Amino acid sequence: MLQYRRLIAMMLMLFLVFAALDRTPAYSQPHPKMDVHFINVGQGDSIFIQTPNHKNILIDGGPPKAGKKVVRYLKDLGIKKLHLMIATHPDRDHIGGLPAVMKEFDVERIIDSGKLHVTRAYASYMNQIRKQEIPVTIAKAGKNITIDSLLDFRILNAYGKSKNNNQSSIALKLSYNDVDFLFLGDIEDEQEKKIAKKYDVRAEIIKIAHHGSKTSSSSKFLEEVDPNIAVITYSKYNDYGHPVNRVIQKLFDIHAQIYSTAVYGDLVIHTEGENYYIFPQKSPLDGILESTG
Repeated sequence: MLQYRRLIAMMLMLFLVFAALDRTPAYSQPHPKMDVHFINVGQGDSIFIQTPNHKNILIDGGPPKAGKKVVRYLKDLGIKKLHLMIATHPDRDHIGGLPAVMKEFDVERIIDSGKLHVTRAYASYMNQIRKQEIPVTIAKAGKNITIDSLLDFRILNAYGKSKNNNQSSIALKLSYNDVDFLFLGDIEDEQEKKIAKKYDVRAEIIKIAHHGSKTSSSSKFLEEVDPNIAVITYSKYNDYGHPVNRVIQKLFDIHAQIYSTAVYGDLVIHTEGENYYIFPQKSPLDGILESTG
């Protein structure tokens, strides 16, 4: 019994010694995760963000026919509420699926480009906002979006009177510690040039503007961003020629890894603010087999 007590006392002493030597500060503990989902909606955009403090953000909803896919995707994640919805601009391939989302989820607030558009898709979007009585704020370039204290979320481009729909796209930079995302909607070369002059556009991950169209992604802009990862959202069978070869070549020239929803399907980028990991739904081989099958 005496030996047993001595053993317990020795173990307790060792524990206290190691506890005293452990000077690891609380902030060295793992940071909470953030997930950015690029949902495959075909020819269009839909991006869902789960922030480190568990806020849910949806940027665009794809074309009208993609609404059911976006709803199903969010429900599969167990989402019941969207703290923020951002409609980058009124083109149907960006806002068309949002009415279906608003019908199924509690949407706390919306940030809209402020660009009006006379189409059935836009009318459906506005009618659902009125029906659900969702507060709407018009985006302003340079403003920070307050939603999560761990993030820096800034609007880089917004509507202007002389701008068309694409030029009025809400462009965003999302920063979580050392990892930066650029979400560029459908902005064009001129808007890219302006935001690069005014803001720090360097980012590890870029959502290429306008589905890889010839209207965007100048060499100078891409060099300033200097991304490691370029995400392109488009349909494999689109009628617009997206993405154009010269955009792909520019991305090769700056050694960016290209991930497209057309090839990889849904994409999830997981980060704790220091590193990031990409989880594609499909491999490139799956895409080749689908197109030849």
